[in-house]
Amino acid sequence: MIESSFDTTYSLFVGGSLGKERKTPTVSVMGADSGPGAPAAVPWRKVLYERQPFPDNYVDRRFLEELRRNIRVRQYRYWPVVRETGLIAQQVSCVAIFLTLWSYMEQGDLVPSTVLWVCLGCALLGYGLYEILGAPCVWERTRLADLQSATIFLAFTFGFSPVLKTLTESVSTDTVYAMSAMMLLAHLVSFPYAQPSPPGSLSLNAALFASVCLASRLPGALHTFTMLSCALLVFALWPCLLHRMREKVEWSFPWAAVLVCLAGVGGLGSLWPEGALLLSLALLTLTLVCPLLLVHLQRHKDNIHGPWDEAEIREDLSRFLN
Repeated sequence: MIESSFDTTYSLFVGGSLGKERKTPTVSVMGADSGPGAPAAVPWRKVLYERQPFPDNYVDRRFLEELRRNIRVRQYRYWPVVRETGLIAQQVSCVAIFLTLWSYMEQGDLVPSTVLWVCLGCALLGYGLYEILGAPCVWERTRLADLQSATIFLAFTFGFSPVLKTLTESVSTDTVYAMSAMMLLAHLVSFPYAQPSPPGSLSLNAALFASVCLASRLPGALHTFTMLSCALLVFALWPCLLHRMREKVEWSFPWAAVLVCLAGVGGLGSLWPEGALLLSLALLTLTLVCPLLLVHLQRHKDNIHGPWDEAEIREDLSRFLN
């Protein structure tokens, strides 16, 4: 009786006062995911420089509240896209026109002097149109600078034409044609379609390199000079005029692109009808099918933005750059 009473008192004493002293306090650390009635939550912050009582891979439900979809996606319309693809189509046609001129000169069907006079007339007409569409306050300075540049180019090209004619004599003709094809393809790929005035250095250099390779297979030095002059007119001066027309007379750009495409297809058709058919199909696919595909696939675009993106500095830091 006495022993049972002593055991009961001892167990109550140990489970009561001593048990409270031995019990380890537990701290409930919760973030935004804790439910109502929970203890005070420790807010979770998306920082790496501060130690937090959360696992390294922990995120709360506020993390996805900042999810945004397609916030900077540009919606395209079909006909404006078709209009913009006209720049690519006309550039492909320019390459076809250049190859047509080279083929006729190689076969002897075109006299170099005649081609030079035609190029000179086209250059003067295009330059006059470029000046009319430009700003009149810089006419005198621009004319003098352009005249000097044209004189220097023509003088150096005419003087080095015999050297350029024999530049690739030791290279096989198949290799020259392969290099020309690769350079013309590089010209089309690297051409600055968004801002084609002035042409990018890579695209223009690739086109001129292809012109030198093809001109070295022509009969004489005058043919080489004529071919390089045509290359400058087609690949350098025409894109500048076309860009000015797009800026000043917007309605004229589609008509100019259509005329260039027709000239490219017609010139190629006079030499190779099957090639003209392939070029026509390529231009139609480029200007009609590809924009339709772009507009159709636009609805499936799904770009997500959220707190996992890289940090953006929104403060004006221009004072540190001075």
